[in-house]
Amino acid sequence: MAGDGVTASRSRTRAGAAAGLKVERVWTTDGVHPYDEVVWERRDIVMTNWRDGSINFEQRGVEFPASWSVNAANIVTTKYFRGAVGTDEREWSLRQLIDRVVKTYRAAGERYGYFADPADAEIFEHELTWMLLHQVFSFNSPVWFNVGTPSPQQVSACFILAVDDSMDSILDWYKEEGLIFKGGSGSGVNLSRIRSSRELLSSGGTASGPVSFMRGADASAGTIKSGGATRRAAKMVILDVDHPDIEEFVVTKAREEDKIRALRDAGFDMDLGGADIVSVQYQNANNSVRVSDEFMKAVETGGEFSLRGRLDGAVIEDIDARKLFRTISQAAWECADPGLQYDDTINDWHTCPETGRITASNPCSEYLHLDNSSCNLASLNLMKFLRADGGFEVEKFVRSVELVITAMDISICFADFPTEKIGETTRAYRQLGIGYANLGALLMASGLPYDSEQGRSVAASITSLMTGTAYRRSAELAGVVGAYDGYARNAEAHQRVMRKHAAANDEIKPTSTVATAIVREATRQWTQGNKIGGKNGWRNSQASVLAPTGTIGLMMDCDTTGVEPDLALVKFKKLVGGGSMQIVNQTVPRALRSLGYPEEQVEAIVEHIADHGHVVDAPGLKTEHYPVFDCAMGERSIAPMGHVRMMAAVQPFISGAISKTVNMPEAATVEDVEKIYFEGWKLGLKALAIYRDNCKVGQPLSAAKPNKATETTAATAPTGSATSSTPRAEVEKIVEKVVEYRPVRKRLPKKRPSHTVSFSVGGAEGYLTASSYPDDGLGEVFLKMSKQGSTLAGVMDAFSVAISIGLQYGVPLETYVSKFTNMRFEPAGMTDDPDVRMAASVMDYIFRRLALDFLPYETRAELGIFTAAERAAQLRAEAEAESNGVDLTAMASSAPVETRPEPAAEAAEPAAARSAPRVGSSTELLEAVIGKAADAPLCFTCGTKMRPAGSCYVCEGCGSTSGCS
Repeated sequence: MAGDGVTASRSRTRAGAAAGLKVERVWTTDGVHPYDEVVWERRDIVMTNWRDGSINFEQRGVEFPASWSVNAANIVTTKYFRGAVGTDEREWSLRQLIDRVVKTYRAAGERYGYFADPADAEIFEHELTWMLLHQVFSFNSPVWFNVGTPSPQQVSACFILAVDDSMDSILDWYKEEGLIFKGGSGSGVNLSRIRSSRELLSSGGTASGPVSFMRGADASAGTIKSGGATRRAAKMVILDVDHPDIEEFVVTKAREEDKIRALRDAGFDMDLGGADIVSVQYQNANNSVRVSDEFMKAVETGGEFSLRGRLDGAVIEDIDARKLFRTISQAAWECADPGLQYDDTINDWHTCPETGRITASNPCSEYLHLDNSSCNLASLNLMKFLRADGGFEVEKFVRSVELVITAMDISICFADFPTEKIGETTRAYRQLGIGYANLGALLMASGLPYDSEQGRSVAASITSLMTGTAYRRSAELAGVVGAYDGYARNAEAHQRVMRKHAAANDEIKPTSTVATAIVREATRQWTQGNKIGGKNGWRNSQASVLAPTGTIGLMMDCDTTGVEPDLALVKFKKLVGGGSMQIVNQTVPRALRSLGYPEEQVEAIVEHIADHGHVVDAPGLKTEHYPVFDCAMGERSIAPMGHVRMMAAVQPFISGAISKTVNMPEAATVEDVEKIYFEGWKLGLKALAIYRDNCKVGQPLSAAKPNKATETTAATAPTGSATSSTPRAEVEKIVEKVVEYRPVRKRLPKKRPSHTVSFSVGGAEGYLTASSYPDDGLGEVFLKMSKQGSTLAGVMDAFSVAISIGLQYGVPLETYVSKFTNMRFEPAGMTDDPDVRMAASVMDYIFRRLALDFLPYETRAELGIFTAAERAAQLRAEAEAESNGVDLTAMASSAPVETRPEPAAEAAEPAAARSAPRVGSSTELLEAVIGKAADAPLCFTCGTKMRPAGSCYVCEGCGSTSGCS
């Protein structure tokens, strides 16, 4: 179980002054090029809009390794291949993409003196190529967009701007944001230097205040798509808690939500992307309040807190701290904004305080550093380091971090920046953001609950090892190519922060042999790194962050993003042959084997999860193992404080912060939000945001539906009238008109077809008689389970009459099926029906049987109800897909994908290749399984519902994100 040790002596990374790095092989084989080690295949990529079927992208004959999933190939082809489609300049192979990036990095490394000799540069190139080819890590999206192209080579995903109290500075802010969005990145800014609306201008008038200038920036962002491609601009706006306009800032987005509700109720189209949603302001930014320890202590004690003018720092008003904290929490409860950033904690871990304070962050709150700076990101796929025996590849992880952090630093040497100020700061301080993805999958595969001391111990250990190694390599780089320019003036502070990281590492309490091995190596890394850094300084003022890893997580075929747990145990999967199917997350069987379950039990539990979407009452699964399979959503979802505790476990080992939103149930109260925000401060987090289910109106949970007002107008308007220009007064009139609908009973004819089924559930026998309309489905049900005159017989008769009348009045059978399946009471257990082998109750069996007999396949697939033959066909399709190189563990594409079909795929039974209608992503599948809508926007590009990725969202189909990484 224990991970491999790493010797303290590292001849491969000796860093003599100006001598260059010696690089040894980690993943590659001498004399064999990485491209020669994989099987390549050609595929056709055709992306369509899930909602209307229109083709929005097509490129045929692209080349990828056979091991890459359909989804990963789709995203790389559509997002990262450069050149106009249909021209000779268009990239068509993953080899071209990797070579374009890696060869640029190698050339820059040689040009700027990073390597001891050309042989080391070649090994460096091959190692990076192998790791990218095998999805061990990925650079952030701007690298793939820009490096090696004629375009400006912007490599950073995260930017922080600065705004001063002048109109010139404010207008520069608008321009700089636009340039950053154009390059495919996001930015954040703190507006606290702008004087408040309660202060005077030099002319004698009253200032507008920062909130008014937010309107112009919001409108600008709403018209610019990042990278000119698929995602809207991502931005963060921050205001200090002592700013006199803080209350106005706090409630801005909550007020806009009230506006959305009022306009929606008046008949306007307020769906995401709707015609009238543009009238809503402040929707393109995340808002955060920068709180101080002074304010939080006043909240704790119930004291007053002073709001201060921006011109002279004079107290403008003393307020009740708890009242303001309640206002912040109330607004977050209503619309998820604002989040909190804990100013004193952030600046206590700041390596460069002599240069300036940290005042802002990027849009997702993971990058926190100097104003007018940027950070380029890269993330490691943790599942690539999990051994078959449950151990962790410590040696390979350490050496992989060395390679990646070296490449990231090289990129700053040749990178372009959107403004000269940002370029100057970034080249002088060289901020990097190495991180990871697939933590949730790693913990589950290891048999560890996400919300547990054991899970947090492993997460903290890995994070400490990653950052400790990154800083040790940074110190070595300083000995080769010099420390960052701002190091000399910040040396004492930088060394103090390194000691804080090392001290936090000493506080980790390993709970397993795996964690013990990782912590032991992390301790060596911090000790060695601080020793080298004390002599050389460090090359980078920042080394690590935990980013959302949205698009690149899908590129690496990760089951989970960033620091997140798994979304759910069931996934929607696209197959190489073009079909799709529902599968159980393949981390689940690996976790069950880690927990010691034999194969027959693993199969039974996986089948139960496929049927129900959760592990509750899975046959043979011990209740103490339920927490291992807890997810972000579903029957057993992780409690909000479980997310906060995980963030607190890893925060001391991150240079920056963590992109993560703490999801809260719809029933959560404002007091619950207050508790989360307060505990975040107590536990030492740097930033925290919450999202309460269904709190936002402006982000629809499914495809936009026409409202009643529109339908009525369309139905009654004369030919040629323009219903879209109906005046508001007319719309209000239409809304007020109520049409009462009364159902009409449709009785069955005297003579009707019927059939009777005898059944046994847990030893209790009975009979089910179902009668149907000659041409229109089920209309009557009779149940008999006991002698006439008994109480049970009477209850069954009454239940049968109630169901039959409901059916005749038009209640759909699928409604009854969704309500009564999975109902649990005795008798329960084995049945004598080959299509329904286990039943949770008599009701569960009856309505499963009715569904099988009277509902079409597509409807049953949504409900997870299949015949024995259909299940067998699905299993055969999985086996055939695996044998043809399809990765069944990856997340599915939401848009249809065409490939060159292989014989085995063509032979698969139709039932296995079909997917439920109206389900185009794992989020939509989860909704169907749990019967509850998920809070997520629809993708602008392909129309599928996105899924959470950190504090952002990512589309599984096309890779578009709502964030900046």
